[in-house]
This record gives sequence, C-alpha cells and structure tokens, in this order.
Amino acid sequence: MNWQPPVPTDAVDDSGTPWHTVRAWPDKAPGDYLLEVLTPGRKGVRAAHVRRGHFELVPRDDPGLPALLVEASRGEVISHRPHKRAVIRAKGQYIKVFRPGRAVVSAERCEQMGALLLADSFIAPRINHSSTDVMVFGSIPGRTLRELGEDPNVNDETFAAIWAQWSRAWVSQIVGPHGGARHDLIAALPIHPPEKEASNLWLWVNRWVHHNESSPESWPERDVLRARANQVTEDLLRSTPDPLVWAHGDLHDKQVIWTEEESPLGLLDFDAAAQAEAARDLANIDVHLKLRLRLHLLTPERYLVAHTQVLAASKDLHVSPARFHAYADATRVRLACLYSFRPGLGSVASGLLDEQAAQRPFSEFNTPGSSGAAREMII
Repeated sequence: MNWQPPVPTDAVDDSGTPWHTVRAWPDKAPGDYLLEVLTPGRKGVRAAHVRRGHFELVPRDDPGLPALLVEASRGEVISHRPHKRAVIRAKGQYIKVFRPGRAVVSAERCEQMGALLLADSFIAPRINHSSTDVMVFGSIPGRTLRELGEDPNVNDETFAAIWAQWSRAWVSQIVGPHGGARHDLIAALPIHPPEKEASNLWLWVNRWVHHNESSPESWPERDVLRARANQVTEDLLRSTPDPLVWAHGDLHDKQVIWTEEESPLGLLDFDAAAQAEAARDLANIDVHLKLRLRLHLLTPERYLVAHTQVLAASKDLHVSPARFHAYADATRVRLACLYSFRPGLGSVASGLLDEQAAQRPFSEFNTPGSSGAAREMII
C-alpha cells in the first residue's frame, strides 16, 4: 500500500542552499505542505512550505507568529510548525511562541499543574514569564524516557526501574486525592469525551483524503483508511465509557523526564490537559512505544518492559480493555495519517494501520508477571 504523498525529503531554496525535511504537515490546498527543515552547518530548524511543487522558506519573521523573530534571537529554534507555534531553547529555559492570544490558556494550564500534580509523583516546569503569545518556562534537569530507551549505556535494570516508577506515579496521580482545590482544578478543565476523540480522528482522515482525492491510484488506500476510521469510531462510541479523570492529553515517552533516583518525574506540555477516560493517555503512550519499536529506537526487550508497565497502570486504574483498545486504535489511525506526510515513513504509516486491523480484544490487562501474554501483544 502506498501511504506516502509526494513530500520532498530534500530540497534546495532559491539561493541554492540544501534543506532536509524533518517534519511535514498538510497545508490547505491539495498537494501543498508545511515543513520543518534543517541544513548542515546551521543550528536550529526553519519553517518552509511546498506550494504547487515549489519549495520556499517561510520568512524568519513568520507572519503567523509575530513574536518569533525577537524571541528566536535569544537562543536556538528547535521546533517550528509554520504559522502555528515554535520553541526556542535558551540558556536554562525554553521559549514557546504561539499565535497571538494563544499563549494565555497554555500558561494558565501549566501554572495549574503546580497545584494539581502530586509532589511525590510529578513536577511541572516553572513559568518564568508569559504574555499573550509567548510563554517562557524553566527546564527540568534530566532525560526523557525516550532518550533513556534509545541509550545503550543505560542498563536494562535501570530502564525497568524507571518505567516501574512511572507506572506507580501515574496511578497515584490519577487516583487521588480529589478534594478541595485539586477537585476544582480538574472540574474546570475541558471535557474530552469519546465523541471528541472520534472527531479528531476524522479531522486527520479527511486531511489525508483531501490531499489524495485527485489521485486515482490512492483510492484503494482511501477506502481502507475510511473503513479503519469507521471501525474505530464504532468502537469508541458503542461501548460504555470509563469514568472521566484528569488527563494529560498528549502523553508519550518524550513528555516524561527522569530526573534522578528517588526524585519525582518531570512532566511536560499541558496544552491538551482535560477531563477524559484514563484509557486515552495510556493507549497513546503505548502506541507511541510500539512506534519507537517499529523505528528501531527501542529494542524488543525494552519495548516489552515499558509496554508491560503501561498495562499494569491500566489494570490498577480499572481501565476497561475495550476502551483501551478503542483509544489505541484511534491513535494508530491518527498517527498513520500524520506519518504518511513525513518523507520515508510511508511504511510506518501502513504498519500502524495493519496493526490496528490485527488487534483483537483481550479479557484482562497483563500484569508485570505475565510476560508471556504481554509478549504476544508485540505482534
């Protein structure tokens, strides 16, 4: 199956400078794409776009991010989604640039996490400064769980202990306490019901279809994608949802930082924090772990260790297996659409869809001791 739209892996700008595509997103018109690119010998990334087959850099003063030009002078741009957001790494802190007015809610959410996160489980970055379109926050010393998983110098025992710590901390964070100010903070968060999850899924499916509808050779893939999305939507909406809890909203192994032994873990990026089913976060991190395995960023043994701890947390939180699978399949289809727009990752996109089709419900979550059953779920 061909899940790879014609996004350029490499391109040359009008001055003759070569650029390599790091990330890509569909733009409004079919066949037009927004890119994050880099070039050898220069620090940081730039934004670019492809319109009607022509590659062009976005000006450094991105018109959608009027604060970027000044803020970028303070450090290195490490992330730039054109016209939407950018992140600058500066000395001892990070600067996140938003579209005008969009930083207010993000800063409020991050401030709220200081009161909502349990001190012995997780810590959030400290907000140093914020305005309507800029948020400056301190760094949390340590390494993400993704970095630890990729590092062969981290021994397997340490890796296993860190994931066990995450599992215990996550369960503790979700189950309590729920009184007083913490209850009020959670109740004030937006609600992310399964209908919203299905809506987000179809947003990405429709983007893919929009960019490929004029290519008859892509119609078989279009039909498969729609069929997968219809099945996921049915699974999300046909069974009784689990109770709503505090949810991170975009939980994966790059969002969790191991600081040091016996210290709380760091947790990043609360823009999507909401009230949702616990299955949403846990399924999301689990599918991302499988994605790391597919990309050879995790060994099968390390994947199994982390995956088993996710299932253990799910069991401790009484997550319904049917709900876990429904959210996991929604994540697979959504990521398949996203990764299909990234050069060289068409096979990963196809693999995610094949994986979604192959999943079958199971009667109970595996505990850390039931490695045999968990091992079967790698396939």
